[in-house]
Amino acid sequence: IGTWRMGVAPIDEDTVTLAARAASMAMTSAGAKPDEIGMLVVGTETAVDHSKPVSSFVQGLLGIGSRCRVFETKHACYGGTAALMMALDWIRSGSANGRKALVVCSDIARYGLKTAGEPTQGAGAVALLVSENPRLLELDPSRTGQFAADVHDFWRPLYSKDAFVDGHYSVQCYLDAITGAYRHFQELTPGVTANDFAALAYHVPYGKMARKAHRQLRSLDGDAAPDASFDAQVSASLVFPAQVGNIYTGSLYLALASLLSTSTRDLDGQRLGLFSYGSGSCAEFFEGHVVAGAQARVQALQLQALLDARRKLTIDEYETIMRAREATDEKTMETVAGDGFRFLGVDAHKRTYAGPTA
Repeated sequence: IGTWRMGVAPIDEDTVTLAARAASMAMTSAGAKPDEIGMLVVGTETAVDHSKPVSSFVQGLLGIGSRCRVFETKHACYGGTAALMMALDWIRSGSANGRKALVVCSDIARYGLKTAGEPTQGAGAVALLVSENPRLLELDPSRTGQFAADVHDFWRPLYSKDAFVDGHYSVQCYLDAITGAYRHFQELTPGVTANDFAALAYHVPYGKMARKAHRQLRSLDGDAAPDASFDAQVSASLVFPAQVGNIYTGSLYLALASLLSTSTRDLDGQRLGLFSYGSGSCAEFFEGHVVAGAQARVQALQLQALLDARRKLTIDEYETIMRAREATDEKTMETVAGDGFRFLGVDAHKRTYAGPTA
């Protein structure tokens, strides 16, 4: 399936801590201060509360001020892209008044032990700092191809911590969505074909899905040998997803980070094609232009080193974590020593977190 490692969040990690860590890293690397953030949105499908958004917890942990729009977006794996598009429109409208938007995609993808979906699990978050003067990618929200359909290919009822999926049907829904979104994009951008993009990044629940998506996209342009362009246009985007697994809303943006970090080609000024999909379903195909120096900036983050620093779990350790996660809502408060963003437990039905020690 194109995945050879899988991110597993321990019990003191959850969607909030993953989001807070990614957001903190993004702000630090950009030199952004908390009072510069005028919109904070977390796209997720593994929220920790039916009412209080993940972004509210993140606001508190990062010390972001009160003059800020703070909310959460949900549409399966498309939720992060929905947040990004709102942030772009907010800036383009002039409402930002020079401030930045912090968009975070954070999820823990889990299907349960000994299920068909178990190999496609993962955990992670990607934070996007959106401003009038981007340092990585320039985006134009006025030309995005969209597609939506009321389907039941993947879902997670309110009473379940595990998702349910109709696997073969979900693949077909994904391919239908990329067809619809790409055709709409072509209507908005006449004459464009996949050959016009230096590289393509897809929503990657698992690596093999990106190959299916690429075949579909190239075939829509009449390409009789769609696999011939796969290595040149897609392979670099799959290096990190292959080591993390499915992170739902962040999957496309992990692929983008992988592309900018690992590609051996000079992408400065180049045009990238991006495809986001969320079951249920909603999809978007859009383009971005790589800002000069973007690859060096992403490489300076040393993302591969972060992945290499993870600890390998034994099967027993992994299964213990999976079983314990069933009862995280009843996790009693802990005061154990540690650093970083951590989930401490539940007190009077309130989830409590700790930030990094000073």
